[in-house]
Amino acid sequence: MKNVMIKEFKLMLKERGNVFFLIILPLLFIVAFGSIFNSAGSTSITIHVHDLDRTAASQAFVKQIDRLKGFTVKKENSPSVASQVKKIKDGSLSSLIVIDKGFETGLQKGGVPIHFYQDGAQSSSAAPIQAILQNMANQYREQKLAQTLSARGLNPAQIKQTLAAPIHIQTITENGKHIDFMSQIVPGYTVMFVFFIMISMLQRFFKERDSGMIARLQGTPLRSAGYLVGMWIPPFVSVLIQCAVLLFFGRLFYGLHLGNPVVVTLIVLCLAFCGTGLGLGLSMIARSQNQGIGITQLITMGGAIVAGLWFPSDMLPSFVQNIGYFTPQYWAMQGFQDVMIRDAGLSAIWLNLLLLLVFGVFGLAIALFRFRPFIHDAAH
Repeated sequence: MKNVMIKEFKLMLKERGNVFFLIILPLLFIVAFGSIFNSAGSTSITIHVHDLDRTAASQAFVKQIDRLKGFTVKKENSPSVASQVKKIKDGSLSSLIVIDKGFETGLQKGGVPIHFYQDGAQSSSAAPIQAILQNMANQYREQKLAQTLSARGLNPAQIKQTLAAPIHIQTITENGKHIDFMSQIVPGYTVMFVFFIMISMLQRFFKERDSGMIARLQGTPLRSAGYLVGMWIPPFVSVLIQCAVLLFFGRLFYGLHLGNPVVVTLIVLCLAFCGTGLGLGLSMIARSQNQGIGITQLITMGGAIVAGLWFPSDMLPSFVQNIGYFTPQYWAMQGFQDVMIRDAGLSAIWLNLLLLLVFGVFGLAIALFRFRPFIHDAAH
């Protein structure tokens, strides 16, 4: 077993592709998506406005929008509204606010003409603008009501009491002390790329089989369990190093809050055990190397989607979330986020650790059960 293990360590160190797929590639993903989401959080939404009224009232309305944090007004000077609407139809413009002529007069008479054009294919980007318009419409309505009540003799205190909302919503945020974009990105891609170790393990076993090394094991005193452990430990150590590098990178360059270091270490150990255990089992049941790689990609990429590694799982449809419960990636990701975001301790994530261990033991059991048939096939 010791000789097998030393051999595998030497081969893994010589194989430069392992360093790229296990360390460099996930780092590139973290940096790329981390930069995108961090910059996205600091940018503002552009609101395109075409003011046909050009009165003091319409200009005041536009300035009120421009003062809102996170929004920037871009005044459109095209002579034709139709040409701008055509841009929306063509997909080059997502939305447009048109303040028609008669805006100032309409404020006095009670009807204000404003049209909001939006691209139906980009409704999510237009939704915040629509919410602002609705909010401003409510403000103008309250101002009109206040003027009417004042004209009827009510004092400011009575007007304020009359216009006060009957329901007051108080938002109370629990947990989530350290939540940011990186608390999704760093653990998400760390978990996802752990399972790519299965490809490396698969390739090693097929190289051993094709070279005749496994067939010759039948004439040695080495037991199957000893050989499998010798082949399993080097990938296990590689995954530990991979997780340590990625998490430390997130902490050093993005200020990621890791939480309790002991609990995070336990998650990493169980995750490494799970990924390499499943890799060992897959190596024994795959009919060919290409088939094994295909199954690995299905487990890795499919699991990343349903387990919420790319974006929060609560954004997924309920049936997809239910599928995610059956993946080890989900329990690893939830464990990381409970510790990093909510400062959870061991008592809160013991089930996550247990299920990761169960997945790993399942893979090891398959490997032990299938090893003899694997050797027999190699001999022929």
